[in-house]
Amino acid sequence: MGHRLQAARQAAGLTQQGLCQKAGLSYSTLAKIERGAIKSPSIFTIQSIATALGIGLDELIGQSGSDLPAKQRRRSKSGISFVYFDINGCLVRFFHQAFTKLAVVSNQSADVVETAFWHYNDQVNRGEMTLADFNTALAERLHMPSLDWQAYYLDAVEPIVEMHELVQWSSEHYGIGLLTNTMPGFVQAMIERGLLPNIKYDAIIDSSVVHTIKPEAKIYELAVEQAHCAPEELLLVDDSRANLMAAEKLGWHVLWFDDYRPEESAASIRDTLEPMDDAVVPSVSLPPALQSAELPA
Repeated sequence: MGHRLQAARQAAGLTQQGLCQKAGLSYSTLAKIERGAIKSPSIFTIQSIATALGIGLDELIGQSGSDLPAKQRRRSKSGISFVYFDINGCLVRFFHQAFTKLAVVSNQSADVVETAFWHYNDQVNRGEMTLADFNTALAERLHMPSLDWQAYYLDAVEPIVEMHELVQWSSEHYGIGLLTNTMPGFVQAMIERGLLPNIKYDAIIDSSVVHTIKPEAKIYELAVEQAHCAPEELLLVDDSRANLMAAEKLGWHVLWFDDYRPEESAASIRDTLEPMDDAVVPSVSLPPALQSAELPA
């Protein structure tokens, strides 16, 4: 895999540093993969690299879809075989407490903090601004010497237990993915910290890696490619109506999640995903060595 990765990177005209920046990886992790020190990188890492290089996951791991073992997916009564979950407001409660804490530390009003944050949010979520540059810009706007937004964020969010249980249940029947507007490195940090379900995701569409955000059409098109199924077989669970309407226009099933009523929302999603007795959909999955890979330190 290290040789294939190196060849694909060079064919794309990227240095190791350039690929690290596009994929949101540390230089040491990429270097270890290329020289074979890390033989089984995580699915999140592999997918981030493949997306940054503009190639398919199968091409990077060196196997065609016909060579890979099939994963048995169920099909719901409404035709769903793959579910994408949003993160903020669906799998974790939103991070408003981080704004409150930052307002106290910076001695600024809450509206000043939020205005400064949202001024740069889309840029960093698209991967057009690094997290380090975001921290610097936000600190300057708040007249602070420095700050670490990821630390504030991770301390503020908390898992929505009902949804974590639903994701686990869904993964036993369907293809499962994350489709999120997020900053570089946040998904992996959240999995490591136990803020997201630690399961084998079939796809992770991270806006900072793919350089497009919801509700832009491109991110949904990439999600369809990674799911290896038709749009009408996909379900998006999200707390943003704009994101849901964009998916619906492309033929997806959609469900709005209300974090004020998590039990009711989770129950509604489970009802929608009630599987048909006999409907099994074969799909591409990763080889066992990659399925069992741990997240890199």
